[in-house]
Amino acid sequence: MSLTIITHPLIQHKLTILRDIETGVKIFREVVGEMSMLMCYEAMRELPLEEVKVQTPVALATSKALSGKKLALVPILRAGLGMVDGILSLVPSAKVAHIGLYRDPETLLPVEYYCKLPPDIHNRACFILDPMLATGGTASAAAKYLKQAGARSIKLLSILAAPPGVEKMQQDHPEVDIITCAVDSHLNDHGYIVPGLGDAGDRIFGTK
Repeated sequence: MSLTIITHPLIQHKLTILRDIETGVKIFREVVGEMSMLMCYEAMRELPLEEVKVQTPVALATSKALSGKKLALVPILRAGLGMVDGILSLVPSAKVAHIGLYRDPETLLPVEYYCKLPPDIHNRACFILDPMLATGGTASAAAKYLKQAGARSIKLLSILAAPPGVEKMQQDHPEVDIITCAVDSHLNDHGYIVPGLGDAGDRIFGTK
């Protein structure tokens, strides 16, 4: 497994906006989408290319195009939905699967309530979308469901991570690469990332 921390100045600037308690719902939601689009560049760096012939206004050119690798975005409901549109703006042909998981507030363990995947998930490069990799329980469960359905290529995109979540993914799914924008110091007693940015789902949808 590889852990990629994106240190680009634009990413780090936008992460600061998300951390700020004064950032309102509209701006928070927009910045999550912008960061997801920027993270997409790193996550899809290794997509295969093929040579194609295109006619320019001047001459016939040999150029590069994606070689037909099918993509699947897999947001973990509900917070992961905030990352979908930014990535779809770059790869509109990607299919969007949905995995519904929530973390039990007492046990901090993931509970599944919904799962809908494309029937050809085994032929797709899958990108799990979850803004916060805290305990790692929900991300690990999502990866497990994808593998049980036949997925062979999986990456995890999380805007923010904590060491326990990274370690959980390393233990359970060492072949799943993680792309994040920062790894914060620890989790508090409620399983929140510290210093973090609060509950991403509540801040995206204005429910708290």
